[in-house]
Amino acid sequence: MTTQRVNSSSRRTFLQGGAAAGGALFVGFVLPGCSAFDDPAVAAAAKAPPTPAAPTSAMPNAWIRVGSDNSVTILCARSEMGQGTFTSMPTLIAEELEVDLSKVKVEMAPAGELYINAMLGGQLTGGSTSVKDAYDRLRVAGAQARIVLVQAAADRWKVDPSQCRAQDAVVTGPAGQKATYGELAAAASKLTPPKEPKLKDPKSFRYVGKWVPRFDTPAKCDGSAEFGIDAKVPGMLTAALAQSPAFGGKVARFDAAKAKAMPGVRHVVQISSGVAVVADTYWQAKQALIAADVQWDDGPNAKLSSEAIAAEVRQAANRAGSPTFKKVGDADKAMKSAAKRLEAGYDIPYTAHVTMEPMNFIADVRADSCLLVGPTQFQQLAQGLTANLLKMKPEQVQVRTTFLGGGFGRRVEVDFVLQAVEISKAAGVPVKLIWSREDDMTHDVYRPISHIRLTAGLDKAGKPVAFKYSHAGPSVTKRMFPAFVKDGVDPFMLEAAPIPYDIPNQTGTVAIHDTPVPTGFWRSVSHGLNAFANESFIDEMAAAARKDPVEYRRALLAKEPKYLRVLNLAAEKSGWGKPLPAGRKQGIAVMEGYGTYLAQVAEVSVSSGGEIKLHRMVVVADVGATVNPNIVQQQIESSVVYGMGAAMYDQITVKQGRVQQTNFHDYRVPRMNEVPQIEIHLIADGDKPGGIGEPVTALVAPSVANAVFAITGKRLRKLPLRLA
Repeated sequence: MTTQRVNSSSRRTFLQGGAAAGGALFVGFVLPGCSAFDDPAVAAAAKAPPTPAAPTSAMPNAWIRVGSDNSVTILCARSEMGQGTFTSMPTLIAEELEVDLSKVKVEMAPAGELYINAMLGGQLTGGSTSVKDAYDRLRVAGAQARIVLVQAAADRWKVDPSQCRAQDAVVTGPAGQKATYGELAAAASKLTPPKEPKLKDPKSFRYVGKWVPRFDTPAKCDGSAEFGIDAKVPGMLTAALAQSPAFGGKVARFDAAKAKAMPGVRHVVQISSGVAVVADTYWQAKQALIAADVQWDDGPNAKLSSEAIAAEVRQAANRAGSPTFKKVGDADKAMKSAAKRLEAGYDIPYTAHVTMEPMNFIADVRADSCLLVGPTQFQQLAQGLTANLLKMKPEQVQVRTTFLGGGFGRRVEVDFVLQAVEISKAAGVPVKLIWSREDDMTHDVYRPISHIRLTAGLDKAGKPVAFKYSHAGPSVTKRMFPAFVKDGVDPFMLEAAPIPYDIPNQTGTVAIHDTPVPTGFWRSVSHGLNAFANESFIDEMAAAARKDPVEYRRALLAKEPKYLRVLNLAAEKSGWGKPLPAGRKQGIAVMEGYGTYLAQVAEVSVSSGGEIKLHRMVVVADVGATVNPNIVQQQIESSVVYGMGAAMYDQITVKQGRVQQTNFHDYRVPRMNEVPQIEIHLIADGDKPGGIGEPVTALVAPSVANAVFAITGKRLRKLPLRLA
């Protein structure tokens, strides 16, 4: 086992295409049923001479170009929103290609079938899959390019390729001959790479698994990085949009003439979701929108409230006949003979994404094409729905992805992209739509409200003999990817719902109960909902059995070595059971998410006024393998802070059909002085990496809730966690 302590494709085919005339080598991937040269942009790239600064088009998912100037460029098909893809993706390429990582250039891939994330089935950044999906693919791409470059050198020198060696973009021959990759690129582009090249033994890795500075940090520090909010296109104007404050509301009337009379205003247009003002600057558009005095018909949800929605969801959780997703033994029968029966319900509210950069996007709609520029996690969806809206072919819609000022699942949605498209089409000019923070807070697609009811039967010794789970709430998947919902079961509502504990009789049911409030995928998706309930309830079971929470879990995880390993290491590193500073107690929680096994220990105090303070979070993560431990650390720290907000402060409430929270003054997020000491221990001794961008978020709430119980004796079964 390698432990690092950190303080605060099957059915895959490969394509070799060349631009011999320009001296460039292209290597990449084609997914089943796809041909790179079926794409006009790719075909054009193969014929066009490359430029050293940037590729003129794209090859398949994450491809390589070696230029005649000896430059190496890859296209990153995963959006960079702080999680480090602009570093991790080229690291995988450079490792096998044998080039200096610091000299690899990175460009963002356009939209297209060739850039599909095979683990998600679309060109999508999410689900903690970026490195998992790329780990083998990009290493293979690097190895393929290296092999044909070496073969080209061997052919030139008339020697066996096994006698040649590649290093730092130079091939050396048996007699000391040397040729740069750039010199060999034209000849190499004519060769066919092996489909299954031999990859490096991890023991010989030069970059993978090592601490490497992030490529995007300098640009983000000096202001040269392009986020959507910064992007511009020629002739662009700026738009502000008024949307109904009530869910499902409609425009009743507005004063277009008054808005048009304001300085800098060029257009006032009504689109499907509201009224937009297009002006020279955002401030002018925003002020004119106020002058337009848009009035609304609140529609059928004018009396909608959080309390009413929560009551409906609780009723759905108790509904008989809900679809069953798990059945082991006979839980009902075992429950009847149990010595003790426990039952608890856990409530999770709507939660906003609150990305640092509010929603924005540029659309330039022409008669026969459309250019989209901005921050998105789902290029393929933005392209496809835009093409459908404009009655164009997908290839007529070009997507250029900027850096994302936060995603967390919010930018999987493309509502704001389509709004920009509608405005540009109506106004007849390129438009950048910018949402205000208030727009962002009140028109989010929120983490679903949920109610999870758990029941357990214990024998006389306190050992569980039966366990029942019932989950009710809206289904994001039913709206976005309905094909995944089968027989009433949404698998993305049930992440971390099946418990790892050895309980002989178990039943799990799920009830989809949609509401008028729009919901979307939120960092950790349903792991955060289910882990809060399950890991809080297992503590309740331990207390009922009069057992230590770690010892109780340990006994029930005897058949789960990966869980046991992280549990034991977390107990050791946190000093579980040892004296703590006065007034502090610890709580623990474990989970597997995205292929990563986790145990987290929260160290908490509670003030006399009931304020909960998180002092320390110890995270043990079995990540399998790492590409860059530096980025893994950053992701874990980020997840703790993000999860802390949802656990202790954040919630979205609804009154009279409207979201009540409008900005950070009434939607509190953690401040720097509230962030705890974060201690991270990585277990990285596997062949493949697990996902790390999301799962840690899920265990903050149950570990803190369990620590609060240890101090106060009170069970907190509702988020956010509050005693007062």
